[in-house]
Amino acid sequence: MSAPATPGRRILAIALPSLAIDRIRRRERSRSAAPDDRPLGVVSNVRGLLRLTAVDARAVAAGCQAGAALGEARGICPELRVEPADEHGDASALDAIADWCDRYTPLVGLDGPAGLALDVTGCAHFFGGEKALADDLVTRLAAQGFCARVAVAGTMGTARALAWFTPGGVAALGEEAARVGELPIGALRIPDDARLGLTRAGLRTVAAVAARGRTELAARFGASLVTRLDETLGTIDPPISPRRPAPSRMVERRFAEPLAQTEAALAVLRALGLSLGRRLELSGEGIRRAEAAFFRTDGGVARIAIGLGAPTRDPDLLLRLFRERIDALADPLDPGFGFDMIRLSAPEAEPLLPEERDFRADEREIAARDLDELVDRLSAREGRGRVLRAFARDAHRPEAEAELSSAQGSRAVVWAPLRPEGEPPRRPLRLFARPEAVDVLAEVPDGPPIRFVWRRAVHRVARAEGPERVALEWWRVDEAPLTRDYFRVEDEAGARFWLFRDGLFVREVRHPRWYLHGLFA
Repeated sequence: MSAPATPGRRILAIALPSLAIDRIRRRERSRSAAPDDRPLGVVSNVRGLLRLTAVDARAVAAGCQAGAALGEARGICPELRVEPADEHGDASALDAIADWCDRYTPLVGLDGPAGLALDVTGCAHFFGGEKALADDLVTRLAAQGFCARVAVAGTMGTARALAWFTPGGVAALGEEAARVGELPIGALRIPDDARLGLTRAGLRTVAAVAARGRTELAARFGASLVTRLDETLGTIDPPISPRRPAPSRMVERRFAEPLAQTEAALAVLRALGLSLGRRLELSGEGIRRAEAAFFRTDGGVARIAIGLGAPTRDPDLLLRLFRERIDALADPLDPGFGFDMIRLSAPEAEPLLPEERDFRADEREIAARDLDELVDRLSAREGRGRVLRAFARDAHRPEAEAELSSAQGSRAVVWAPLRPEGEPPRRPLRLFARPEAVDVLAEVPDGPPIRFVWRRAVHRVARAEGPERVALEWWRVDEAPLTRDYFRVEDEAGARFWLFRDGLFVREVRHPRWYLHGLFA
């Protein structure tokens, strides 16, 4: 949903009209020292007919145009070579460019299959102004092999129209409507039938359409045309959906000469951690999750994220965890031609109060801190989702009273097996995910088993202990809440089992069934 334009907001739109061609040329240059310089076109199947969807400058000079049939283009330019359209490859290239644009602002959103939108409000002065920022972006993208047009305006719709239908530039406040008014009606991004109707009515520019009444336009072409017109003129401003959430805190450092060594980059990362810690100290916060972004001169971006079990501002701890994570990467951190910018951000921060040091801390407190540090290191190396701990759940059933979750930073109650001091464990070492049905012979219907058959093997009970009665959750509605009577039994061979009778005899079921739920050591 669009909203009224926000005063002071500045949007930078990037148009990549030759994204598919640039991606192919870039790939060819990386694979061959002598790329093919023949005219190039991208072909796609359009309603059963092969048509050119994109052409390079040489093909245009030879008379080929996007939208032409392949046979017709071959007749005009016999030396034309074609590549099949690859929407997935184009989308991946656009995502990579969007990641790289994060160096200018964290608010980067996709705008169609070949465009980007950046909210640069309050960012331009870091680069010497809006024009300097736009020129720097275009120059750097050109060095990577991408041709881009960039426009800066107060709203997304205006910036988009200027980027796609003009050479670009910065539209100052007060002149945006005039500049957009001169554009053809294609800048409105309306369907072909609506564009044809406007052309037949003699309306060929945005200003000519805007001169007509909104009620008349809506009645003739629909309300969507009026919405597109207002977005293009900047009356309303559609929001940008950032690809990545903006971090609450971040620090960065740019380099006049790229860093070509990983150790030098890590030294800068520690300095950034110290700077970020000082900022967080002013707000009484600590880092719970940190992300380091390494921007390479060739456009590549490496992002490394770590989590912490407790908030911290210790730069040495952050560096140790980042080293653990980097050492565990399948692809090592490669500087390539060097890093020209490094950023450290805190996507998640929490209050961190001054810790009271207790010189009489017992061994349990020391062991707990050591365990938390070990969990952080293992999580950084193996991944947060692979270091798990059992946490208690609000359930009566033994198979549901614990669940595995990330061991890092959880405030849930840690589950521990029921074992009174000085007594053998009441729960088996091995608990089946699903109880297995067994055939049981008992002296009396509600008594302990004297013999049972499990997996076709007969076990004669030498000793039995129980029952331990477990009533299921009364609030469960997916099944009847039958009561279980658990027995610890030992067969003549010395093996110990944990069996239960499902349901009270006569009171709940007429013929209770027996199950084996676990094995003792």
